Amino acid sequence: MAIGCSSQKDTFTNRLYHNVTAHFNAYFLAKEKIDEAEKSFSDAYQEDYSQVLPVFLPIDSATVDKNEETLEEARELAAKAIDWHRISNWVDDSYYLIGLIDYYEAQTDDAINTFKYLNVESENDEVRHRSLVQLLRIFIDQRKFDNAAYVIDFLSKEEEISKENKRILYKTLAYYYEIRNETDGLIAALEKTLEHTSDSKEASRLYFTLAQLYQRAGFDAQAYSYYQNAMDGNPPYERAFFSQLYSQQVAELEKSKDFKKVRAYYDDLYKNRKNIDLRDVVLYEKALFELKQNETEEAIRLLHKAAQEQGKNNKQKGYIYQKLAEVYFNQKEDYQSSKYYLDSALQNFKPTDNSYNALMNKKEVLDNFTFNYEIIQENDSLIALSKLSQEQQEEIADKFLEKEEARLLAEAEKKTDKRNANIFNNLLAFGGNGSAASFYFDNPTAIQQGEIEFFKSWGNRALADDWRRKSSGYQPGSGIENTNTNIDSVKTQDTNTQISSSLPSKESLLANIPKDEKAISKLNDELESAYFELGKVLFFDLARPDMAREYLHDLIQKYPDSDKKPEAYYTLHLIEEQTGGNADYYANRLNKEFPESPFTKSVNNPVEKSSGTIANKNASANYSKAYDLYQANDYMQSRQIIRSTLDNYPLTSVTDKLLLLDIMIAGKIDDQKIYKKRLEQYINTTKSADLEKMARNMLIALTGEKETEKTDNENNLAAADSLARQDQQLEEDTSTDSLKTESIYKINPNQTHIFILAVAPEQIDKSKNLTADMENFHNKNYPNSRLRTGSLSFTRERSIVLVSPFSNAAKALDYRNKFLTEFKSQALSEEIKKSSFVISLENFQQLNKRKDIPEYEAFYKASYQ
Repeated sequence: MAIGCSSQKDTFTNRLYHNVTAHFNAYFLAKEKIDEAEKSFSDAYQEDYSQVLPVFLPIDSATVDKNEETLEEARELAAKAIDWHRISNWVDDSYYLIGLIDYYEAQTDDAINTFKYLNVESENDEVRHRSLVQLLRIFIDQRKFDNAAYVIDFLSKEEEISKENKRILYKTLAYYYEIRNETDGLIAALEKTLEHTSDSKEASRLYFTLAQLYQRAGFDAQAYSYYQNAMDGNPPYERAFFSQLYSQQVAELEKSKDFKKVRAYYDDLYKNRKNIDLRDVVLYEKALFELKQNETEEAIRLLHKAAQEQGKNNKQKGYIYQKLAEVYFNQKEDYQSSKYYLDSALQNFKPTDNSYNALMNKKEVLDNFTFNYEIIQENDSLIALSKLSQEQQEEIADKFLEKEEARLLAEAEKKTDKRNANIFNNLLAFGGNGSAASFYFDNPTAIQQGEIEFFKSWGNRALADDWRRKSSGYQPGSGIENTNTNIDSVKTQDTNTQISSSLPSKESLLANIPKDEKAISKLNDELESAYFELGKVLFFDLARPDMAREYLHDLIQKYPDSDKKPEAYYTLHLIEEQTGGNADYYANRLNKEFPESPFTKSVNNPVEKSSGTIANKNASANYSKAYDLYQANDYMQSRQIIRSTLDNYPLTSVTDKLLLLDIMIAGKIDDQKIYKKRLEQYINTTKSADLEKMARNMLIALTGEKETEKTDNENNLAAADSLARQDQQLEEDTSTDSLKTESIYKINPNQTHIFILAVAPEQIDKSKNLTADMENFHNKNYPNSRLRTGSLSFTRERSIVLVSPFSNAAKALDYRNKFLTEFKSQALSEEIKKSSFVISLENFQQLNKRKDIPEYEAFYKASYQ
């Protein structure tokens, strides 16, 4: 064999030796190691079947770190396959494995270089195609959609791609559409992936994902069929359970009017011993059903019960508490309880989970509300108590402790396991009530009573050994920590929260009551600030002008000398304007009491669009910054700039734009109920026809209702600013600080472009030959361009026909000109042909999100024609 060992001599014997050795030794072992690591990644991930399954399983960096040794062994083996067997056919495959290892270890630049090298240098199409697909995945990870589109376009022109590479390619395309939130493309790509998938377990997961997408899109029949298919291929029990649960929902439960039958179905699932680990899911789904029947209290009871179940998936607990937070926020308008449920939800989510950022943004608002609300509750009570005599204070403390003791015992009684007396109970050591648990440690009531009695005798005593107690000189009742809990505002624990301590001491309650004017003054300062901040948070963040008005009135009445009074008047002025009240009343109060205040000047001298004041320039510049942050998805920073600008420059030429941008942010991070209410209020109060039209379009997109009145073309938004036009005079006055263009759409003539023809959906159905006519047109006029034609359901009123790709705007416009003059089809009128336009890939992403073709057409006419 020695004569076949040389890696330099390219003879038949050498090649045969190195091919066999590289394949079945180094490369094979390296691949085995990578498969081992990938299985570890998969095992570490817990599927969340209540959400649409991700196309690719997320890989936790901590799991990668645990497999570092395995991956490095794979790297060494792959390197040996390259170094020792240079003339074998497995060198490129080994390079691919090294690129894959770099990808897993987050050495992204090295991975990109490796895959690019293989695309250029490899003569093995199998490896080259696989490298391009992996390169595509990296670009999608990095959100470099232009690069991704280039790779997609390149691969679309490749021939003889193997079935396995097609499977991975279509799956990666599904990932592309998933990241871009394009459901139609995601479904189509997953369907294609399924066609090329032979593994039954993988097919089961794809069927389940497609079923979820079809269910959410309202295609129940297709969803039912795919849920049934997902149960084939011996899937994990959890997937089979959710497939059965959701298939019944789309087939029967959602349509059944026999509510007793539906409830019985959930009860049977709950009783099934196979579902012990999934009982929290069953209760959660039943609670959602009860919410649809407006049985709010029953839904809350079921959600509390679901939270007590052991469960298998922490995320499910997160969804349970998230739903409780939503119910208390929307149905009960109890923002304080909603905040605490939201805290519990966040404890069960990771920062990488989809819900996390939105919940954190909402939490910030609710934290602000709760902080100030609890200050008012607590400080008001303490100040009221400070005015009573010592005897009255002690009497109230005694009554509170008595009431709290009864509450704790009642909660413990609820937890007691009721059972019938029988002969075995009499054998227990302590005997007792035959209707409840007899053994002491099985009886929550007895345990709670014991805790209370111990606390009364010994106080809040920490566990310690005898020598520690002696050395510390411990005395009964000593060491009791003061709490911040006042008598009237002790927070009632939720029934699903275990009682970790019994009662506060009487001394600690009395110690919280202020004894001198300095302490009372401090409480009043906190109250003054809390009334003011609570009024603002209710108006600006929670869209509750009615409640905001009450707290601001209380501020003015209780603290008439407050330095926050001018801004309170101004906020009340805005509230009255928004609700159609007497806004002039607060304008007059500002003029009378604070004639020099900037808030008064803002009310008296509203800034016209043609003015060039410093306030106007600064507000406009801040608007531009806030808008850029909004586009970058940094919603909280954008909102902070908006709020600060509105505070400092209450009335400028961009005030309405700032308010609408703030509402747009609400649409991203706040509850839909708040978003809808703020849009409706804005539509009724804005004086800008352009902004009113845009707000109406946003409301239509939210509710699905059609606009009843048409708006003149004059009111369309100008291309350079999708929120509102900057007045020419303003631009002249601020020439030294020219404002940044605020357009949603960007001019990029060198980017890949698409030709779009927008038609009514029924027109596409009637003209089945339209795409065929277009293909013939392409074959005749563009035989070597490999143009692709497709159609997409865009909105309820319009579908679009797309032709792509064009490497730049000039080529796309040349195509449109030829299309207008030479393309003929009986199904297409000249008017519709003239409405066609071209759009860059980047702008198409925005258009697909906003669904506002007239808005883009305005930009197109200004930029391309």
